[in-house]
Amino acid sequence: MRRIELTDAAFLYVESRETPMHVGGINLFEFPDGADEQKFIRRLADACLSTTELREPFGDFVATGRLGRFGPLYWERDQDLDLDYHVRHSALPQPGRYRELFALTSRLHGALLDRNRPLWEVHLIEGLQDRRFAVYSKLHHAIIDGVAGLRLTEGICSTNKRTRNDYSPFSQQAFERVLARRQQRPELAMPKERDLRNLTAIFKELLGTSAHLLGMTRSYTQSWLGAGGALTVPFRHVPRTSINSRVSGSRRFVAQSWSLDRVKAVSKAVDGTINDIVLAMCSGALRRYLLVHDDLPDHSLRAMVPVSVRAADDFESSNAVSFITANLGTKFPDPEDRLRAIMESTRAGKAVLDGLTATEATLFAGLSQMPLFVSNLLGVAELFPAFSTTISNVPGPKKQLYWNGAPLIGMYPASAIFHGFALNITLISYRGSLDFGIMACRRSVPQVQRLIDYLDEALVELEEMVGAG
Repeated sequence: MRRIELTDAAFLYVESRETPMHVGGINLFEFPDGADEQKFIRRLADACLSTTELREPFGDFVATGRLGRFGPLYWERDQDLDLDYHVRHSALPQPGRYRELFALTSRLHGALLDRNRPLWEVHLIEGLQDRRFAVYSKLHHAIIDGVAGLRLTEGICSTNKRTRNDYSPFSQQAFERVLARRQQRPELAMPKERDLRNLTAIFKELLGTSAHLLGMTRSYTQSWLGAGGALTVPFRHVPRTSINSRVSGSRRFVAQSWSLDRVKAVSKAVDGTINDIVLAMCSGALRRYLLVHDDLPDHSLRAMVPVSVRAADDFESSNAVSFITANLGTKFPDPEDRLRAIMESTRAGKAVLDGLTATEATLFAGLSQMPLFVSNLLGVAELFPAFSTTISNVPGPKKQLYWNGAPLIGMYPASAIFHGFALNITLISYRGSLDFGIMACRRSVPQVQRLIDYLDEALVELEEMVGAG
């Protein structure tokens, strides 16, 4: 057995029936010209089922020690691996629109993964209109983050539509292919103490890393005390809205794509980043949504914005993520004022991460979120929200990808929500598009599909602001 690192195990500790902690999404494909649809799907399923050598921890289940589920957790190899359980084949009801695809995804995403088995599922979905099919993947956050998830897609896809493979994205063979494509292989690290047993050990680890981390802690402390300038931190001035409520086990998933060039044009005009404009789109959309539901608070919403700290040669870590907190400026009716608040807070947040190693940034993120995990364990997360929502932007492939000749035409992420955070917005940039996936609690955030229209209206508003429309 191998001990699960604390930063990964945290997602297992806070999981409940109402708050599954898995992530994943929909990859949307077109059938190759002339291909028999049923035979093609069957061959893909056979390829996923034929692999027996899965890379760690995709062949492992979660085991506990003497202290039970709240003690140290371990990965243990599944000696009776049943791939037929993990690889599933579904067909949409007619007429096979995206509405039916998103409804199926919503149902699948609300069900817990079985901890007695490896924590992943793949669903091959046929029956879509226009000779398309989808692959819905569902993987526990303890084994993967957004960047690692993209590398799974890279392992089975190619920029050459003539390339063929007959193995699973979770196989050791797919992993080796990603390493070879990048022409580098990480050296194995020397064994080290990774399992921080208690909060005291975490502080010792953090305070022993560098003066940079102490400076970051000082900046956060000043902001909590009201002297941090534009720096926005968790828990401070986070308003209570319907988004920050307890969640049920039911989910609602919607998705849409926008042109990356449109967003770039606005970011160039305001000397901002693409992520600043994405946050401004979300800010405008959330303001509209809350106004319609008579729920717009006096204080602006705060968003947790994950920041990847994964090294280019890091192919082993399950999660290598820190975060900043963005002030979304939703109290301002003027889009220029909202954008200004966003840019000031994101620049202040990035400044405190500068100079930190990946380990320092990841550990500090874990420590900063510890009250969030504790409040979830105690069942009071909705009373003390650390953020209003999560908005994550994952850079994806720039070139067209193919899976055994089938062009990949969209990548729509589906992330986790939990008590106090009933809405998650995640997007992937792929082939000149920004592919948004929105996950929400069906009960706490009704009519979430309207956010799609509100996001488009917010982008048009930003384009008009800079004269780029």
